[in-house]
Amino acid sequence: MKFLLVLFCFLSFLLTYAQQTNTNQRYSTFTIDAPQLKTKKKIWVYLPEEYDKTTKKYPVIYMHDGQNLFDAKTSYVGEWNVDETLDSIKAKVIVIGIEHGGDKRIEELTPFPHVKYGGGKADEYLDFLVNTLKPHVDKTYRTKTSAKNTAIFGSSLGGLISFYASIKYPKVFGKVGCFSPAFWFNRKELNELMTKTEDYKTKIYFLCGDNEGDADVIPDMENVIQWVNSKRCECKKLNKKVIIKGGQHNEKLWRENFKNAYLWLF
Repeated sequence: MKFLLVLFCFLSFLLTYAQQTNTNQRYSTFTIDAPQLKTKKKIWVYLPEEYDKTTKKYPVIYMHDGQNLFDAKTSYVGEWNVDETLDSIKAKVIVIGIEHGGDKRIEELTPFPHVKYGGGKADEYLDFLVNTLKPHVDKTYRTKTSAKNTAIFGSSLGGLISFYASIKYPKVFGKVGCFSPAFWFNRKELNELMTKTEDYKTKIYFLCGDNEGDADVIPDMENVIQWVNSKRCECKKLNKKVIIKGGQHNEKLWRENFKNAYLWLF
């Protein structure tokens, strides 16, 4: 899985700017300066179907790897069908998809550097998300801004940084979707961080397959879940674990399980 992760990042970089937009899209995009990352970021926005017919405010899900969420033409090997899925259940939520950094993806989505793969600039990425992007989104759209109405969601390295964000910004993100988390990337540092963290109140949905190509994915996830459970009574039912038989490390697994994760979290 580690080799595939690096290959995924490289190919995603090659594809990032070579794609076209779906003319029947149920989403919009905009570009915003990301001074923390010394770049600009393309952002995908999904609004509920009823958005223009009401004055309601809505919870928000921030999702990594925006290229893979809404459109097969901009995705790596298939999209998540986030817009179609949410439309099918008349979901009352806003989704903000953040463009991954292409060849900078590993840097942006990992909290600590890896001896072989580098990385370790998640703090700058999250600073952008929390202090630049979120204020813009809250100003531009009718959002519910509290932590209990704000989720962060991702897969693989996106699962790793989403869990990390919930520890670093507990007053910002009250819900997490943690799919196939690449905890192996920062296993030692993450364990040290958890040891130093006294409280954890975030609602979190863990998911992985039992055929992801890395024998450590389930034990690593179980280790984090055990720590989460040590911080609160399991009776509160603030976290859920799902392991899909035969599930592999790909968009198919994440696409097919996104709806259940959304419904449980919200």
